[in-house]
Amino acid sequence: MSQSPHESLATAIAAGVSAEQSVTNHHKSLRAAIGKVVCVGRNYAAHAAELGNDVPTTPILFMKPASSVVSIRSDVVRPNLDLFGDTHYEAELCIQLSADLSMATIEQAKQAIGGVTLGLDLTLRDLQSKLKEKGHPWERAKCFDGACVLADWLDPQAFGDFSQVNYQLTINDELKQDGDSALMLFAVYELLAEISHVFSLQAGDVIMTGTPSGVGVLKAGDQLKLKLGAHEWVSQVQ
Repeated sequence: MSQSPHESLATAIAAGVSAEQSVTNHHKSLRAAIGKVVCVGRNYAAHAAELGNDVPTTPILFMKPASSVVSIRSDVVRPNLDLFGDTHYEAELCIQLSADLSMATIEQAKQAIGGVTLGLDLTLRDLQSKLKEKGHPWERAKCFDGACVLADWLDPQAFGDFSQVNYQLTINDELKQDGDSALMLFAVYELLAEISHVFSLQAGDVIMTGTPSGVGVLKAGDQLKLKLGAHEWVSQVQ
């Protein structure tokens, strides 16, 4: 049986591999299983409101490439501030599939979930706004290297039917985002099924289910903490 990225990292450390090499291996194993990252925009009404956007009636979808994925176990690196402007954080509940999905039912979507974790959808907000104003795609603002920060995968059975999953992001010990899946406009199983009717999903693909209100700017030296139930992950911003 193959090891999870978390288990692989623990094995490497136990074997005496350097911490730097362990993190490098963790990044490689984390990316290797991922074909694509599907992101859901404006899945919380309060987040749509804080950015002055309309509340959608169908899920807003966009993607990040696997090359954008990094681990929360290393520092969060922002693109050059002078060239690209501020980097914003968006904490999200993330799902990884263990089976392919195409034109799926709700029950098939439910059975295809292989892992759960938290992630940060990093966004170059000023650049995104400029691109949107021109009617241009905004991958430049969402798909840069390091734009998808993921924590370790957890057993999905611990989260029931995902109807009320709570999670938090604190920065420098101050609560910034307090997520509750009960407030999602489109619930987890519904999202997976809906996406699979737009395009096929493969085992290993990740779905970032949307961010609650409270997004903001990351600054150098910020101490980040993601919390999902009894699990916590910490990182620092460069």
